[in-house]
Amino acid sequence: MPILVGTSGWQYTHWRDVLYPSGMPQRVWLERFAECFDTVENNNAFYRLPSREVFTTWRERTPPGFVMAVKASRYLTHIKRLKDPEEPVDRLMNAAGGLGDKLGPILVQLPPTLQVDVDRLTRCLRRFPAGVRVAVEPRHPSWWTDEVRDVLVRHGAALCWADRLGRPLIPLWRTAGWAYLRLHEGAATPWPDYGDQALRSWVRRLAETWDDDVDAYVYFNNDPGGAAVRDAVRFAEFARAAGRRVTRTPALATR
Repeated sequence: MPILVGTSGWQYTHWRDVLYPSGMPQRVWLERFAECFDTVENNNAFYRLPSREVFTTWRERTPPGFVMAVKASRYLTHIKRLKDPEEPVDRLMNAAGGLGDKLGPILVQLPPTLQVDVDRLTRCLRRFPAGVRVAVEPRHPSWWTDEVRDVLVRHGAALCWADRLGRPLIPLWRTAGWAYLRLHEGAATPWPDYGDQALRSWVRRLAETWDDDVDAYVYFNNDPGGAAVRDAVRFAEFARAAGRRVTRTPALATR
């Protein structure tokens, strides 16, 4: 499989004239997005988990082969803080199951104040159905231990590689047979764009760690001003230039 390149979300009004023509109604933005990219990270589910029917509608509105990663509800990660994960995980998977074969990885982003708790992480990962890919994004430095790494490896969960201002926020562990990378904020001008050097560095890091036949999900979360769209396009161009296979990106997004 190629590198799957997309953005974190698609419903941003400031993407008009970047990805969405000025006269295009918002109700068809998903269809337009799916014409340009083969994958998206649904971070709306973090704030309010949609119903299974809504996920089913998104499946029906997107073309064959489209992949939607889903950010786990904050009820699981920020309110329960991974405690007693059975009901929240079951509810999440019942809803997201409406995507059918278009369901991509589940992103479990932990709050920055949540310190390491191996037992809670283990219990949470154990609850996800077999075959569901889970990426974990810890944000407190106490998580960088061999024991945490072993738990991720044992459950086939990917450590979410994350970037801010062109610098890795995490140790570059390989814990699964697939990769997940989120780019939150670039250091270039205008803010929050990424510079060419930072994007090339991430292409290189992925290439040094995973072969070209491994699924690598790459999502740009720096949405203001359409930066995520432009950076996704440029990242894909650099990856192709480096000989990597990459999913489609829109030519119109460059400037």
